[in-house]
Amino acid sequence: MGRGAAPSASASASASTSASAALLLLLLLLRAGRPRGAELTFELPDSARQCFHEDVDRGVRFSLDYQVITGGHYDVDCYVEDPLGNTIYRETKKQYDSFTHRAEVKGVYQFCFSNEFSTFSHKTVYFDFQVGDEPPILPDMGNRVTALTQAGGLLVWCVS
Repeated sequence: MGRGAAPSASASASASTSASAALLLLLLLLRAGRPRGAELTFELPDSARQCFHEDVDRGVRFSLDYQVITGGHYDVDCYVEDPLGNTIYRETKKQYDSFTHRAEVKGVYQFCFSNEFSTFSHKTVYFDFQVGDEPPILPDMGNRVTALTQAGGLLVWCVS
């Protein structure tokens, strides 16, 4: 028998499985603290409407940013409905806009883009829909931002 016998195949497989499980757990923990969302650029034909749906828990913040990037007067109608069918946001013929809301009801929220007012020009629309708050980089980041804001205000006051 030689010194330092080679590890058995079962010991190597067990170590590999443990490392894979640890990596999977780490990835799940990293994902759990991050907001989720969708980002998409799509074609909206003339006289058409396109809707998207997202499940949101009660009390969770979500935001929608959108911009028409090609077509006609670069404008679309947009609206957001809560799970009960109530319209919580509506804008007409906008080139771009942002909307943020804290969900009052758990369920599927619907957001739609409409080009129904245009009979001859299709549009290309970009949107970014985010659900959840971005966690602070540092646990006490809120205190630091406040302190910097106060210091900045003081500096402006002293200079002028």
